[in-house]
Amino acid sequence: MKIEDILKERILVIDGAMGTMIQRHTLTEEDFRGERFKNHQYPLKGNNDILSITRPDIIKEIHRLYFEAGADIVETNTFSSTTIAQADYHLEDAVYDLNYESAKIAREVADEFTKREPNKPRFVAGAMGPTNKTASLSPDVNNPGYRAITFDELKVAFKQQAQALLDGGVDMLLLETIIDTLNVKAALFAIQELFEETGKRVPVMVSGTITDASGRTLSGQTTEAFLISVSHMPLLSVGLNCALGASMLRPYLQVLSDNAPFFVSAYPNAGLPNEFGQYDETPENMGAQVEEFLKEGLVNIVGGCCGTTPEHIKVIAELAKKYKPRKVHSVLSLADGQQAS
Repeated sequence: MKIEDILKERILVIDGAMGTMIQRHTLTEEDFRGERFKNHQYPLKGNNDILSITRPDIIKEIHRLYFEAGADIVETNTFSSTTIAQADYHLEDAVYDLNYESAKIAREVADEFTKREPNKPRFVAGAMGPTNKTASLSPDVNNPGYRAITFDELKVAFKQQAQALLDGGVDMLLLETIIDTLNVKAALFAIQELFEETGKRVPVMVSGTITDASGRTLSGQTTEAFLISVSHMPLLSVGLNCALGASMLRPYLQVLSDNAPFFVSAYPNAGLPNEFGQYDETPENMGAQVEEFLKEGLVNIVGGCCGTTPEHIKVIAELAKKYKPRKVHSVLSLADGQQAS
């Protein structure tokens, strides 16, 4: 059964945080290096994506815990698996394997659960993070015209990542935590080019991030402007994740729900971080806030981001069963009040 058909029938649940779960393990530099990177010249601790190669048992178990909690979709452990982000660790040459192995791990666990419950198929989303560079903003306050990355460089990096994820067997591609829309436009361009070259297509999801109470992305766009900027491509879903807690995300989700001609997703953080960078919101507290989205019919896909655990996802999954999914609009309402098909 296609995910598009299932989304018309019920709200689907996406998993929670990967980093939060990895932090439950006391991992050493040796865990990150494994056998393959034993002699790598630079420190690798903290490079969570590499664990798909060096400690696949941990990543498999995390996927398994989220599926057991009720998730329909898990994300691959590839948030930073581009040549751009992996340059921090001097591991550009390992990028294909990072994505391919991460996709294979998630695929294996998803198939295991689908076989166990054929009436509830499980899906794998190939996670593509925003990279650690922006095409719209200068990292140098004294030189506002400077850019640390070009559109073409981003396109090449995202295309390589998407190819490896597809080769590894993902069901869809998820461009997430988007802070700069020009970055995601490069990714969408790369994906479209890849689809045309290979003849293989999978659904594409886009999830942006509101960075503060101004209601804008880091590159300055309102939610409505962000939606219009990515709507040139037929997407499976558009949504918001990370940054804000569920209650603070509510008004921006309303904008997407009112205007998006796609399914709408939301997977917020477990509240805002405390002074130690930890997330204190309990599964019950977060669930009560997420339930407001569900009651009002704002979403089709819901889950958690930073600080969330299988316990959070279990509460959210139980709530999602009680509500009908948002109905998709056939048109996109533009900022000037006109409509476009």
